Amino acid sequence: MTREANRRQFLSGEVFNTAPEPDEAPRKPPASGDSVRLETRAMACTWSVILNPGATEEVMTASSAFERVYELDRRLTIFRDDSELNQLNRMAASGEWHPMSAEVFGLLEQCAELYRRTDGCFDPVTRPLAALWRTCRQNGRVPRDEEIAQAKSWCGLEHVRFNRDELAISFELKGTGTPPLEIGFDLGAIGKGYAIDVVADELAKGGVDEYMVHGGYSSIRAQGGHNGADGWSVGIKNPLFNSKRLATLVLSNQALSTSGSNVQFFRHEGQRYGHIIDPRTGYPCDELLSVTVVAPTAAEADALSTAFYVMGLDNASSYCDDHPEIGAILVPIPQGTRTLAPVVRNIPETHLFFEP
Repeated sequence: MTREANRRQFLSGEVFNTAPEPDEAPRKPPASGDSVRLETRAMACTWSVILNPGATEEVMTASSAFERVYELDRRLTIFRDDSELNQLNRMAASGEWHPMSAEVFGLLEQCAELYRRTDGCFDPVTRPLAALWRTCRQNGRVPRDEEIAQAKSWCGLEHVRFNRDELAISFELKGTGTPPLEIGFDLGAIGKGYAIDVVADELAKGGVDEYMVHGGYSSIRAQGGHNGADGWSVGIKNPLFNSKRLATLVLSNQALSTSGSNVQFFRHEGQRYGHIIDPRTGYPCDELLSVTVVAPTAAEADALSTAFYVMGLDNASSYCDDHPEIGAILVPIPQGTRTLAPVVRNIPETHLFFEP
């Protein structure tokens, strides 16, 4: 059985079953039954908190937790000039120290730790490279080597300095030429995951101990179980045939995130170029089609799904071997076939149910 996926479409819009499935297969996920769903829009996607039927107080707590998502959206977006992150980014080329709030400083420190743990495969300081490839795609060409080298000179979290005593950050970028317009941090590969963790913290403070939270269907965190089950059933689409379900994963006290390029890619002179760029080379990754990561927190799952996509099959598998708390479904790009061959790491067979 095999699979692949786009980050937003890999997980089905039917995040959970609304009714028990027929007793057809010898192995099947637990039936789900009724639930209460609260939805909102933030960070350019749909957010949901899903609860077991019951206490009104839990619904009120979940509704209030969305306020933190709105707040983080305002502070972390790169699409508002007045966001806290963009105020920092505007200082990137100058090398000056910029004061940060304790929360955003802590998140960026977490980014630095994940950068170190993944040997630079997770790097949120690559905006010039992303902008270069986006522009070249629009113009129907591939960047020249010298263009990539220049863009890379303005990238790299290793050039970011942290002053914990002052809660201040500065950049020591080694850029050549005129500084690009898009520079500094882009938290697209961790921001939603971090916000999901914040929502989970708010739910825990309010006494809610069984729930599922998702942001854009690509990042999920689940606690406890759904109506007495051992966890929450997450439906995974077959990415080659979106009308079909590929598998169901039962998630409990963990988070999940997916990265992939089966939709966001382009072809030039017969070569396929995905949208996820290897920050070490400046070129799009070309080994894996999709990666799903299961981790203790949504921020970790979010960042590691991108990092594993960059690492490739062998290195991502080795990372899981060294970190048994991290699970993964790694799907290589099929070569000359439409048959997918996922490699599963550290996800129990009892929690993963493939369709026949």
